Amino acid sequence: MDLPRPPLPTYEDVAEAAHRLKGMAHHTPVLRSSTADALLGAELFFKCENLQRMGAFKFRGAFNALVQFSDAQRARGVLAFSSGNHAQAIALSARLLQMPAVIVMPEDAPAAKIAATRGYGAEVVTYDRFTEDREAISQRLASERGMTLIPPFDHAHVIAGQGTVAKELFEEVPHLDYLFVPLGGGGLLSGSLLAAQRLAPQCRVIGVEPEAGNDAQQSLRAGKIVRIGTPRTIADGAQSQALGSLTFPIIHAGVSDIVTATDAQLIEAMHFFAERMKIVVEPTGALGLAGARHGGVALRGRRVGVVISGGNVDMARYAQLLGTALAG
Repeated sequence: MDLPRPPLPTYEDVAEAAHRLKGMAHHTPVLRSSTADALLGAELFFKCENLQRMGAFKFRGAFNALVQFSDAQRARGVLAFSSGNHAQAIALSARLLQMPAVIVMPEDAPAAKIAATRGYGAEVVTYDRFTEDREAISQRLASERGMTLIPPFDHAHVIAGQGTVAKELFEEVPHLDYLFVPLGGGGLLSGSLLAAQRLAPQCRVIGVEPEAGNDAQQSLRAGKIVRIGTPRTIADGAQSQALGSLTFPIIHAGVSDIVTATDAQLIEAMHFFAERMKIVVEPTGALGLAGARHGGVALRGRRVGVVISGGNVDMARYAQLLGTALAG
């Protein structure tokens, strides 16, 4: 017998999350670039979550989830699995709320992300992402230690928290025609759709995922969740294998389209951000711009929002990738 699915989050949950996050999450800036505008023939507005606490939008969902723990849950602590940004977000949120945290991370996660997670005080347990099941490991550890498991995207409180990114953007920049959102497991895209439906129903929301990991694009076309093997892409924050039971129905019902970007296009976007806008953006964070530029969407004359989802990238790797762009 199938267990009943938890109710889907709503815009009201996003609004409540915004109240919980006030004074805790940064209200990140919206940057402009005349060069980007000329390149696409559109007005672009970049929502810079690379400048969020711990360097990514993930802080919003993590804190919104943990701040709603009961006293008993706080005493036992939180457990999460993540390739990096959710890990750091949970670790920082747990430190702020004075609770223990254990994070299950792939052994090949960027060294800077593992170091930062430990730096926030969390215990890190590593695994092989290509041969081991992170969810099975996490569920076992959570059961053994009595901790509450908070997944990286398929959780109503996480989705609601992520939705505050788009809520802030729509309130600051009205009348957007398009919004391009990086897409891995779909927490950020789902939350963005909830915000768009209420605040900017005319805005067409486009998800952007790595070409090597287009499970969401396949799922949208098939009308059901499609699971793939772990994709090999430089976008380590979008190496998810499938959408979740909460994120899929929200995305399927509301997204205008899902497009993809190659690793080369992500490097090109990272180089643009560094050279023209003077900001550090990780490969996954560059998905939105790469999708806007190469996704085949007619943007000329339009007002276009682009979410930059994060800036957590190992500096040696960052220099190597930008060197690739220069060599090309």
